[in-house]
Amino acid sequence: MMLWEFLLLLPPLLAGSSALDCMEMPGSLKQIDASNGQVFGVNTAGNVYTLYGDSWVQLPGSLKHVSVGPAGVWGVNKNNNIYKLVGGSWQQVTGLLKQIDAGGDVFVAGVSMNGGIYCLSRPAAVSVNNASTLPWVNIAGSLKYYSCGLWGCWGVNSADDIYFRFAVTPDSCAGSTWQNIPGKLSMIEVGTEGSVYGVNSAGQIYRRDGITKSNPIGTTWTQVASFLCKCKHVSYDLGLLWLINDQEKIMKCRI
Repeated sequence: MMLWEFLLLLPPLLAGSSALDCMEMPGSLKQIDASNGQVFGVNTAGNVYTLYGDSWVQLPGSLKHVSVGPAGVWGVNKNNNIYKLVGGSWQQVTGLLKQIDAGGDVFVAGVSMNGGIYCLSRPAAVSVNNASTLPWVNIAGSLKYYSCGLWGCWGVNSADDIYFRFAVTPDSCAGSTWQNIPGKLSMIEVGTEGSVYGVNSAGQIYRRDGITKSNPIGTTWTQVASFLCKCKHVSYDLGLLWLINDQEKIMKCRI
């Protein structure tokens, strides 16, 4: 058993947290995203990878953030240029974002280098071509990370405050109003089926409980695991929680 597996199987250190059954994957990444059985990630050199079985396969191109979801595979590079994976190659589209999310219901969202919040509704996200100017919608507010799923979008700002965006739909991705959610997170990810996980500044992982269609903001935060090394990034899909720690090691955990 690897040291990481041993640490993650230890009893939780805090009340209300739950242990994870984890294994360390080969390679290293700084960011990871999973949806509908697909897993993509990027490393510090900007190399892009996707998982086939238990092996990472490098894709062409260079990105700093990648996202996979119902809207396809999207990414942004070090210059904040936006790309969509089309037919096995990256196609640049109009706009500039530092972080992007394809987890909405066939729509895309993200934040700019200045904290601006943007989304691209389903019709435009589906019919992307490099000759068209995409109708990115600017959403009121300022965030450093924004992620969408089945029942809405979640974001965190520069102060690690957490917000939920109501009335987001595939054809009207801007939604209506923000609600501040108690807690502090440095990044947040929404699973395709609506689950919400995040990491705080101390590297602790939290899950939002009580989320339903009628109550999309849920009820409480639960610490998922307590262990010695900090996490930097998290993504959830199909019963698997993917973690990147502060040493850029990759962990695959069963929930």
